Amino acid sequence: MAEKKSGIDQALIRDLANILNETDLTEIEVEQDDLRIRVSRNGATQYVQAPISAPAFAAPAAAAPAAAGAAPAAAPTRNPANVVNAPMVGTVYMAPAPGARPFIEIGATVKEGQTLIIIEAMKTMNQIPSPKSGKVTEILVDDGHPVEYGQALVVIE
Repeated sequence: MAEKKSGIDQALIRDLANILNETDLTEIEVEQDDLRIRVSRNGATQYVQAPISAPAFAAPAAAAPAAAGAAPAAAPTRNPANVVNAPMVGTVYMAPAPGARPFIEIGATVKEGQTLIIIEAMKTMNQIPSPKSGKVTEILVDDGHPVEYGQALVVIE
């Protein structure tokens, strides 16, 4: 395993650390083949060199809600088909510009394809469209805060 670690691209790790500094994210993770690298602001860098299976991802996700307190009771009541998840890691913005009216509000009716939020990733503003028409029942993120890949953003029923 030690010889595998020596082949890790140190420039990639530096680039990931620079992305953290530039975007105010707390953690970033990349995966290529069977190598996964996670860089975190708390100083922990993890190297995983092995086939990655679905249970490896399930364990950290299960630990996070336990720390959140009331989150485990609320999460199971959501229909996964109604949840819009983050397609990337970045910083979420609720409006097209600072001080502008937000794209959506709780109770608003949205149409399929309508912009819900913007996620800034690597200095690029990515509009996140609604996957379906419906009513916004929950907004699960705050303006200007970092989001992780797959994180629940909005509930549309």
